[in-house]
Amino acid sequence: MKFNKPSLSFWQIFNMNVGFLGIQYSFGLQQTAINPIFLYLGAPEDMLPILNIAGPVTGLIVQPIIGAISDKTWSERWGRRKPFFLIGAILGSLCLFAFPTSPVLWFAVGLLWILDVGNNMAMEPYRAFVGDKLPEKQLSLGYQMQSLFVGAGILLANGSIVLFQYLFGGESVEVAGTIPTWLYYSFYIGAILSITTILYSVLKTPEIPPSSEELNAINTAKAKPLTERIALPFKEIAESIKKMPKFMWRVGAVYLFQWYALFIYWQYTTPLFKLTMGYSTGEAASQSAQMSLTYNIVTMVVALALVPLTLKFGGKKIYALSLFGTAISLFTIPYITDPILVLVPMVLFGIGWAAMMGIPYTMVSKVVPQERRGVYMGILNMMIVIPMGIETLTFGPIYKYLLGNNAINAMLFAGAFFAISGFLALRLNVTNKEKVSEL
Repeated sequence: MKFNKPSLSFWQIFNMNVGFLGIQYSFGLQQTAINPIFLYLGAPEDMLPILNIAGPVTGLIVQPIIGAISDKTWSERWGRRKPFFLIGAILGSLCLFAFPTSPVLWFAVGLLWILDVGNNMAMEPYRAFVGDKLPEKQLSLGYQMQSLFVGAGILLANGSIVLFQYLFGGESVEVAGTIPTWLYYSFYIGAILSITTILYSVLKTPEIPPSSEELNAINTAKAKPLTERIALPFKEIAESIKKMPKFMWRVGAVYLFQWYALFIYWQYTTPLFKLTMGYSTGEAASQSAQMSLTYNIVTMVVALALVPLTLKFGGKKIYALSLFGTAISLFTIPYITDPILVLVPMVLFGIGWAAMMGIPYTMVSKVVPQERRGVYMGILNMMIVIPMGIETLTFGPIYKYLLGNNAINAMLFAGAFFAISGFLALRLNVTNKEKVSEL
């Protein structure tokens, strides 16, 4: 059932999204610092994809289940989505405190699994939270605001890595099997941000109570026997997939190539700079962090600027162009050996990242039913983590046997996949007829 939601001010939308900062700081560390830690602890390069399988698996399982459960949750005191923010943030903070002290590889891999559970538990309801609170005319601003905080969180994470490596890394000697102490500080900052930013948004933003129909459905679900209540989220997910708008299947095709390519980029920038610039692991990790720092600065700058552009030209065109730009950036990075000039392609990457983190969520939020927004945002995340899972299982052999254990070839491979995703994005048409027939 649809009802008119009050429009929120710019600062109200800002406050509700502050919690995304801590979540994305944690993801920023996963993108830039986790793989160097694996390398420090003795992991071979061709094993990096499979060691990162925690992200896809936990995302595939946790996000749709949490989405379905939160759709059927309501508390006068805690709300619908906010309890899951808090539990996920606490779990993530504890893992971030422990991560840099990992004594051996298997311990770090285990912590990554727990960290990903916490991050996914916090992030999925956040996507639904924006759709719950905002009227359709403000959805683009709401999701692009999240995109801004994606950039800000990852920016802070990578900025801290660059800073601490510069201040403390130059004097340290890399010892096999040991994580350098300068990496500890970034994780400690992330642990604090994870919980404090979530608390800020929780305390600043009340949730909209469910309608009488939604409340009846919630109470009916609570009255069911325990076994049925446990099975209910899985039934909700299966039923929602059967009734899913065709538009979401087209998004899934784009995501297949986009997220496969992104996972390659995050895993192989450190090995790339060891190869192209002759860096040590620590120096290459710092250069990788500077790349991420640059594109997330761009993301912060352009995220809100994309709102009027998507309104004028349509989300499909802006999204597709951004993916083509990201492809161009990955085609050029392997051939630039200057540590400053190699940051230039990150401008295109940053524009692409801003679009990826906002535009698809805006489009999907407009074509899914209000009462199932949580589960559909979870299903959208399944479309992210399935390609990432495929990458973790397949790219190691591809890297070793087809690409010659060469990180340059890996980056070009990722660029080609981004180009394919750009062409597929041109098929993302949303029509009123589709909305009505599919919902």
